[in-house]
Amino acid sequence: MFKAGRSAYESIRKHGFSPASIGTIAGASGGAKWLVLSQLDRVIFQDIVPRLRGPVHLIGSSIGAWRFACYAQSDPASAIARFEAAYLEQRYSVKPDIAEITAKTREILTQVLGVNGVAEILSNPVFRPHIVVVRARHLASSEQPLLLGTSLLAAAVLNALNRKTLNLFFERTLFSDPRDASPSYSASKFPTQRVALSTSNLENSIVASGSIPLVLKGVRDIAGAVPGVYRDGGIIDYHLDLPQSAPDRLALYPHFYDHVVPGWFDKKLPWRRADPANLERTILISPSREFISRLPNGKIPDRTDFRYFTHENRLRAWRGAVAACKELADELHEVIATDRLPARVLPL
Repeated sequence: MFKAGRSAYESIRKHGFSPASIGTIAGASGGAKWLVLSQLDRVIFQDIVPRLRGPVHLIGSSIGAWRFACYAQSDPASAIARFEAAYLEQRYSVKPDIAEITAKTREILTQVLGVNGVAEILSNPVFRPHIVVVRARHLASSEQPLLLGTSLLAAAVLNALNRKTLNLFFERTLFSDPRDASPSYSASKFPTQRVALSTSNLENSIVASGSIPLVLKGVRDIAGAVPGVYRDGGIIDYHLDLPQSAPDRLALYPHFYDHVVPGWFDKKLPWRRADPANLERTILISPSREFISRLPNGKIPDRTDFRYFTHENRLRAWRGAVAACKELADELHEVIATDRLPARVLPL
């Protein structure tokens, strides 16, 4: 389905849609949920990317940053294929510890980047990557499960009262392409550390952005950033509740859901919704709930599948979901090729 913020909706309905109007592509946190987007990503490479007018900002947290590490390589289709294969095939011992999961994550990133990936990302002529991470503060920087778990519980409780209390536990950090500032560069509400992306910190910032507390180790002392432990950017910016588009451009947002949840701790807080101003010029593309009900097990893949399925059953379900999502990709291709977005788009 296709939804758009107020200004984007009005513009598309009146003037149609041109890929050249896109100035940002946004990518949310969500772990294995990204598998429902891998087919859409391929259509975006084929039908939209060749028609972009740079610079185009890639703003991602967690798995969104991983996807964009594929987008910004010279052969993004091959990169996303490597990522998909490595992600599907990951295998662990019966009870993997945090060290094993962290090591496997590094191994997957090595496969995704290949030999020249870092250089290609940092020199891409069109894309400007920006990776959202958090720097853990106080007990949230500990790797001791009891201390870290206590900190996360306190953060969740206080966040339910006021989202700004996350400042007590985490500092938003934006690792940015130094060539052009992203629309999110001046994001308010949370103090933000801004660090220039470079060959010395790109890989660590990608790993850190997906380092879920108690699942992966935090990344310590990333080059160019304030010393400390860096963790999953989705803690503050789960679905990127921050300015996504410049005033004269649109943001394209391939997403797992038809709504935007601000932070990781807001997933079960129905009253906590994104600021409409941040999505004013955003076009959100997502599977419908009816489509999701037809996926294997009636749901989008997620990391709990590692707990509840054997490796073989998980792999079968995930491959089935990826194959089923070819339907979404074909629909997006048709909508773009026949200029049907103005007739299909709904208000976000």
